[in-house]
Amino acid sequence: MKPDTIKETMRLWESQPEKAKGRPTVKARSEGSQAILEAGSFSWRTDLPPSLGGNNAAPSPTAMLLAALAGCAVVFIRDTLAPQLGVHVVSVEATAECQSDSRGLLGMAGVLPDLQGIQLRIVIQSPDSQEKVQALYRTWRERCPVYLALSKPLSVTATLEVKSA
Repeated sequence: MKPDTIKETMRLWESQPEKAKGRPTVKARSEGSQAILEAGSFSWRTDLPPSLGGNNAAPSPTAMLLAALAGCAVVFIRDTLAPQLGVHVVSVEATAECQSDSRGLLGMAGVLPDLQGIQLRIVIQSPDSQEKVQALYRTWRERCPVYLALSKPLSVTATLEVKSA
């Protein structure tokens, strides 16, 4: 985003806050060993490795979660926060990783299925001062919805509807 676009957006949302509110939704359906995911006009696939019953034909759901975190770091810093805070950014790279033990997914005794130790490394190339870039990073940590969802307790509600075949 350009600074003028951000300022115009902020003016609009100050006068009409309801326009800033959304309800991001992703729908998934099974197709063979894959899940087809859809959000608006976008669609993509996810799969599991053969050891977990998939065909490894698309990124895993864990990879998608890590991609959401790394992707939010790159685009939110570069396209929104840097222009808003007046920080010149040449490039942004992010690498997200975690530890997992797939035995937990299969219910094997003594192994948790949880992801552990999510780590994110962000590299920002900028001619601006360390202080300005650090302020940009702090602002990202305060505002990135994906980072906040993963780093703070979050309520998730799951329901089940069973349809007869």
